[in-house]
Amino acid sequence: MKRKDFLKTAIGLSLSACFTKMNDLKKFGEQLPSTATMPVLFLGHGSPMNAIEDNKFVKGFQNIALDLPKPTAILCISAHWFTNKTAVTAMELPKQIYDFGGFPKSLYEVKYPAKGSVELAKNTQAAIHSKTIELDQNWGLDHGAWTVIKHLYPNADVPIVQMSIDYNMSTEQHFALAKELQELRNKGILIIGSGNIIHNLGMVDFANMNKENYGYDWAIEAHALINQHINSGDFKSLINYQKLGKAVQLAIPSPDHYLPLIYTLGLKQEKESISLFNDELMAGSLSMTSLKIS
Repeated sequence: MKRKDFLKTAIGLSLSACFTKMNDLKKFGEQLPSTATMPVLFLGHGSPMNAIEDNKFVKGFQNIALDLPKPTAILCISAHWFTNKTAVTAMELPKQIYDFGGFPKSLYEVKYPAKGSVELAKNTQAAIHSKTIELDQNWGLDHGAWTVIKHLYPNADVPIVQMSIDYNMSTEQHFALAKELQELRNKGILIIGSGNIIHNLGMVDFANMNKENYGYDWAIEAHALINQHINSGDFKSLINYQKLGKAVQLAIPSPDHYLPLIYTLGLKQEKESISLFNDELMAGSLSMTSLKIS
């Protein structure tokens, strides 16, 4: 075969493979039935102990679940899968990850045997066109997912897929990526961001862990400012949070727990409203603020 003919054949095969992959992804996107638009949640997950405690924040999670339609599956963006790629868990039986230490034995005995969904993993992969999404076989459900979702669906009867947060991407890129997930909301998928808006573990006041709505002055300032931008719909300021002053820098010393909020806000449609719940500070340097978009 002449070199010219060989190149034509190689290019043709490459294009054919590309179109085949695109058609396969399109088919995956059409497999889930259409539904009414699902709400979106951001959950301030706080301490892993919330998995076994009966406190006002747990009651907040339980109460918000009362008004949620039963989802086909859940896509969870957790602060605790902060890595160098965007990937989705693609196994039918994800392992439960106890990614914490120093807690009572009873916490490590909690079982939340939610199934995964290869179908949702592939639908998520098909929905995103701006970058490559890997299908992951190694992760599972970390405590950013199972410790709070267990209060929404205690019977573990809703499949869960986790999507990682790529630390190479800018906040603006994460916000844009979230918008590509919009079609999943019309397929019965409940999308949950799980983190904490104010999350400075290095400054936690352990002596006042149980003090009601307690925050340092800078935490109070950051909490008020961030809530103001959430409620006014000024998401541009929240994307550029590094420019919001010293209080916010102390509140968000690293982006891992903040970015799940950005994913949630990126999914808000124009006519939807935002309602806050569990909106309190704790231990000086943390917040449990959560929100629902519908």
